[in-house]
Amino acid sequence: MPKSVSNRWSQWILLALASCLLMLQPAWAQQGRQGHLVNVAWLEQALKSGEVLLLDASVTPLYTAKHIAGAVSVDLYRYGNREVAPEVMERRLQSWGVSPGRKIVIYDQGGTNMATRLFFDLYYQGVPAEDLFILDGGLAKWQADGGAVTQEAVPPQPGTFRLQAVRDEVRVRLPEFLNAAGDPANHAVVDALEPGYYVGEAKFFDRAGHVPNAIMLPGEDFYNADKTFKSPEEIARMVGYLGIRPEQQIHSYCGGGVAASVPFFALKFILNYPKVKLYRESQLEWLQDSRGLPLWTEAAPQLKRDMSWLNGWGSRMMRTYGGSKINVIDVRPPEAYRLGHVPYALSLPAELFSGSLDKPAALAERLGPAGVNPDTETVIVSDGGLNPHSALAYLMFQRLGHQRVSVLMDSVDEWGLKGLPLAKEATVVGAPKAPQDMAVPASVYPVRLRDDVLVRDAKSSKGRYPKVFIASGQAAPADGGDVRRHGKTVHLPYKELLNADGSPKAAKDIWKALVKAGVPRYAEIVCFSDDPGEAAVNYYILKLMGFPDVKVLLQG
Repeated sequence: MPKSVSNRWSQWILLALASCLLMLQPAWAQQGRQGHLVNVAWLEQALKSGEVLLLDASVTPLYTAKHIAGAVSVDLYRYGNREVAPEVMERRLQSWGVSPGRKIVIYDQGGTNMATRLFFDLYYQGVPAEDLFILDGGLAKWQADGGAVTQEAVPPQPGTFRLQAVRDEVRVRLPEFLNAAGDPANHAVVDALEPGYYVGEAKFFDRAGHVPNAIMLPGEDFYNADKTFKSPEEIARMVGYLGIRPEQQIHSYCGGGVAASVPFFALKFILNYPKVKLYRESQLEWLQDSRGLPLWTEAAPQLKRDMSWLNGWGSRMMRTYGGSKINVIDVRPPEAYRLGHVPYALSLPAELFSGSLDKPAALAERLGPAGVNPDTETVIVSDGGLNPHSALAYLMFQRLGHQRVSVLMDSVDEWGLKGLPLAKEATVVGAPKAPQDMAVPASVYPVRLRDDVLVRDAKSSKGRYPKVFIASGQAAPADGGDVRRHGKTVHLPYKELLNADGSPKAAKDIWKALVKAGVPRYAEIVCFSDDPGEAAVNYYILKLMGFPDVKVLLQG
């Protein structure tokens, strides 16, 4: 027989044998498994066959109180979070009963982060992914489905696992993580802690808040009410709503690297996103760094500017030497502008923006000749802080697709009282007439309208989640008319989110107000009011807090 024919016959025989082996596998081995999740029925059959190693990742007191018979206690808090020598780690895994080729099922109380963290540790240490599983719903689901529990602890049979090489590609270190925080276009930094930590209400260490540009995605969001994981479709919907894309490099972190394992597991092993890493050291390392690395309490604090920042970056010297890339837009009445204004500010009264709600393209045509550069940050100046005038201007720049827009939190009066320079002559658009003139070049402002900012009727837009309408005026709407037919309506007066000086309240207080009003984290949020400027204030606040899908409804 020719050698090539013989090789082909050998391949066919191997394939036939493999098919037979698959056919001989019990039905339960194929049923009840979804990726790296197994259900209670699957585990019951697997335990009867003696083919799996069952690890209980709960803390020791919970394991002692009750656990699944045959489960080995692996309390990671007993071992701590510090690095150990490879030979120590190898002996540790062997003491749990880990052996090559043996399937491992991990569980905790259900809906927490201990099972996912143990899953990460075993995977990181080189245990093959095809041997690792999590009991979906944990002990809570096991008992709900009638599974028996015991208090009897059985010492595990020592395993024979040999540590070869760790999977360092799933672990991010501080230098890379720091770079990721500054590059949100190509990286997604996921904060797995509860919202209270994100907004600064609670803290683990000396400071409260989250890593700059981090996306709030707590581990609890991944679970159903029965503590099982949400479906891949629902998880994909959730992370897509938050702007997390599979092509990004994703970094999950928390306070000490445990809660971060839930997004890590869900994105890598449920959604199969290719580039997911866990920052084991998390805030514990970030806050101990000698550089004093920052934490934010708002999702987008760059939407707020203060007089010190604007005076520094918008000064004559910075503009003379080309270091300033700022448009300053004064929305006060022209007579107030003539009495004194921030240097280089352009007078574009609030009426210009309120009168352009239905004709944004015409507004764009006016901005270029008025000296507004479409490619630089625009800072809006008003009578002070955030109000219907400054918020409406912010909203219209968003409608025009302007990339960077912010609001000055100080008034022009406060600017002058601080001894900062004020100008009385109007800013020249074009070539300066005299060397001392404050001048900005004219520009061409393209029409690149966004259709996800303003809506004309309550049913005209469709987001990933159902609509929630926020009545933003002081008085609750008596009827709501068309609004109530198309989604839930809540009342949250914009003034409840502002301090007396017009600055937004602390993030933790805004968050409490949103929760109290019934604003969900996942929704297509539509703000409305008889005065569109009032709705625009709430729009700005929600953007400041990181809500990705917010719109303003124009009534009338």
